Amino acid sequence: MKNTIKALLIGALLAGVALTGTAQAAARLKITMIIYTAPGVTFFNPTLKGAQDAAAASNVDLDIQYGNGDQITQNNLIQTAIANKVDGIALSIWDDKAFEKNICAAKSAGIPVIAYNNDNSKGAAASCRIAYVGQNFVDSGYLIGKRVVADAKLGKGDLVFTPVELPEAVYATSRHQGVQKALDEVGAKSEIVGTGTDDAGARTAMVQYLIGHPDVKAIIALGQTPLTEALPSLQAAGIKVPVGGFDIAPQIINGIKSGGIIATVDQQPYSQGYFAIQQLVQYIWYGLQPSDMNTGGGGLVDASNVGKAVEFAGTYR
Repeated sequence: MKNTIKALLIGALLAGVALTGTAQAAARLKITMIIYTAPGVTFFNPTLKGAQDAAAASNVDLDIQYGNGDQITQNNLIQTAIANKVDGIALSIWDDKAFEKNICAAKSAGIPVIAYNNDNSKGAAASCRIAYVGQNFVDSGYLIGKRVVADAKLGKGDLVFTPVELPEAVYATSRHQGVQKALDEVGAKSEIVGTGTDDAGARTAMVQYLIGHPDVKAIIALGQTPLTEALPSLQAAGIKVPVGGFDIAPQIINGIKSGGIIATVDQQPYSQGYFAIQQLVQYIWYGLQPSDMNTGGGGLVDASNVGKAVEFAGTYR
């Protein structure tokens, strides 16, 4: 595949024309995209739609694989993609060290890697990936933290429950860092509990925590699963406190409309999928250097602007 692409590119350059139409179709790119969770996690539905839309627009053979939240599985998928000589890889770097050896092996094999949704916490300086498309987790954590502090009137010694799917993942630790920065400004404290990505399991873990900690003053859920389950968990535990968090889902939108959820940070997963694939295509075909892109965190979805999120939740939002 790569020799064919190289020949077509050289021929197009010598002819002074863009590589389009029949020539581009003959050298259809093969890109592997790795979703780091198991199949069926609803958060990634817009990500997949974005990636598939970009692939369709550029005639890409897109291979979707799932890491099942397991480092060994994801590394095996990267190694398989390298062995299959794919043209590009899009993946989440949800652990700072676990995948870097294989990402660098892909780079050495001439296969560009773009990170989406999660990145090495130290950025490009610590990674062989060529770009990151996703949220600035620390900044967005601080943003929602400040909002909940203000609305819940949190103060010294108040306990904030910060549940998250995978507490050791980069997004979790970085978002919590931003949230805790906001809490530190008023002397409040927080506690992380891992919920997993299954809704039912998350609700069980959260209800158990809430029953055991009736002094909780607010919930700031660090991911979509625990934010989706926050209001049902509070109801089951017989507790009512302010709630804020991350991501968009129909249940979260309904919570904002009902007033049960103050606000959520939309990280725009559709854009993460779309621009990860689009930038790989542009880099491979035309040598255009990919850019790091902050796909969300500059604003909150709350009762004042929830309309668009209602319309597109689960697809583009």
